[in-house]
Amino acid sequence: MELSLVHPALKAFMCGSLSGTCSTLLFQPLDLLKTRLQTHPGSSRVGMVTVLLTVVRTEKLLGLWKGVSPSCVRTIPGVGVYFSSYYSLKQRCLGPRPPGPLEALLLGAGARCLAGTITLPLTLVKTRYESGRYNYSSVAGALRSVCVLEGPRALFSGLTATLLRDAPFSGLYLLFYTQTRRALPQEVACSPCAPLAGVCCGVLAGVLASLLTQPADVLKTLVQVRPHSSTAAAARRLYLEQGLSGFFRGGVPRCLRRTMIAAMAWTVYEHMMSHMGLKS
Repeated sequence: MELSLVHPALKAFMCGSLSGTCSTLLFQPLDLLKTRLQTHPGSSRVGMVTVLLTVVRTEKLLGLWKGVSPSCVRTIPGVGVYFSSYYSLKQRCLGPRPPGPLEALLLGAGARCLAGTITLPLTLVKTRYESGRYNYSSVAGALRSVCVLEGPRALFSGLTATLLRDAPFSGLYLLFYTQTRRALPQEVACSPCAPLAGVCCGVLAGVLASLLTQPADVLKTLVQVRPHSSTAAAARRLYLEQGLSGFFRGGVPRCLRRTMIAAMAWTVYEHMMSHMGLKS
């Protein structure tokens, strides 16, 4: 099939899937460290370096990539759905003009709600793989096990916390990213350094969005690792056990990972879309 005959939304899907897959493979160890920190007994006294050394010592270096299979299975459709939804919504609502601050916030949040809901069962499996508490043999086997032992509804455990995390993150990220990109001087935006400038804008946007949504990420992890737990119950338990600081556990590796993944994904996506003759 000639690329010129492919629907623009499908092109956006392909660009998003490729960019997301590359970044997921590269930064999976940070996601694993984040999950282990958030689910470690007495986690308020354990740091990222300690968890890193423990994983390498007990599970070897490749142990840092535990959960990469469900991560990739989730990412290929998930990031693709996100970027194709974003592109379709933007073209339908705004046309060729760039989004304003509020429009960027709503576009990012809307696209992420759709993608996050569709891929939630795979997110659940990925989180459990990374926690080290479950010995699933495969992604398909994990999905079957959850359905049989906990019921089909359990596949969507943590939906509330996931949307409370992902929708604001994507909305805030897109808001910060688009506005910082627009603030770049014209000579920088049109220079050979434009991709690097785009990455820097992505890093700044990722740091800000990650910090603001970290509590929801902690709750999402706890709900998915502990079956039959609600978001409100997880929040109460976490506050009683660790105080307010518990809501920011795993913030450093998550901030690093989400920042670098988002920056890389958007940079690759925009570069590929421009080569296909489409404005992202």
